[in-house]
Amino acid sequence: MRRVATLFSALTLATLGWTAGTAHAAPAPSPSAEGAGTSVSAEEQRAAARFWTTDRLRAAQDVTALPAARTVKLATAPPTTGERVSVPPLPGPAATSAPSIRATSPTAWTGGGLISTTAGKVFFQNASGGTFACSATVANSDNRSVVLTAGHCVVDAATGTGYRNWVFIPGYTGGNRPYGTFSARSLFWEPQYVSTRGDANWDYAFAVMNTLNGRTLAETVGAQGIAFNSQTGRHVHSFGYGGSAAEGNGERLNHCEGDEFPDAGRPGSTMWGIDCVQTGGSSGGGFLADFSGGGGYLIGNISVSAGANEYHPTLGNEALDLYRRAGAA
Repeated sequence: MRRVATLFSALTLATLGWTAGTAHAAPAPSPSAEGAGTSVSAEEQRAAARFWTTDRLRAAQDVTALPAARTVKLATAPPTTGERVSVPPLPGPAATSAPSIRATSPTAWTGGGLISTTAGKVFFQNASGGTFACSATVANSDNRSVVLTAGHCVVDAATGTGYRNWVFIPGYTGGNRPYGTFSARSLFWEPQYVSTRGDANWDYAFAVMNTLNGRTLAETVGAQGIAFNSQTGRHVHSFGYGGSAAEGNGERLNHCEGDEFPDAGRPGSTMWGIDCVQTGGSSGGGFLADFSGGGGYLIGNISVSAGANEYHPTLGNEALDLYRRAGAA
């Protein structure tokens, strides 16, 4: 059953504004000149990698749903569209792919392939010192260093303050870091996401990751393709690290799949969703079309949930511009 969509994020709640962790907070990253991102100094990048000990990973809170009473107001204009632009996947380490079980409810991903190395878990800290977890996916880009995630996983929409100690762990499983921990050197989000104080139509973001052992992120694990202004209403897959017991408590990669339908319950919404929903911690995980053998094209990220449905923002012209900025950083 399709119900009115509410934000999947708790990051716009007071929870992320006041939750104080026992960890020490690093200096906040410096805002970019364009006001739609942050740059992270080399010293802060190194500090972020050191910050995330095993105990802190375990203690990080999964992002949870926003109550319907706190839904945000919509932007005055929807994202614009244009010609379809797509970037193909980039092969990664040899990873055997296998048939996967059709997933109409969150199901452990056992199909291997490119998604098993390019999907990963995000960890970050807010201004009050609270630590949180989201999901993200490596997207092929010019600098071979970009991940797609949710806007609410990189910035506080209420204040425009980017999160700190931001890292991505590709292939995360049961606390293991098979390819290491990549710290962010830049975060990019849509100005409209902040100016509307969290309109989910703009709830996507890109993070640019530092190199590790002299290699870029995509050189290390490969990258999914990404498509802008793509066709809607197709069969798609979503991937994330949901925090429920049924999903492995955020310690394994899960997936859903289904035929897309428009978000008809939220006036002005341009989002699309499927009849399957992952829980807190999956925010930012990728929605992929043309998915086969573990690889496909990113067309959005997990953002909003409603009942048994989850939704993603579409990637239009504004997302393409933001992606290009990230790829040039």
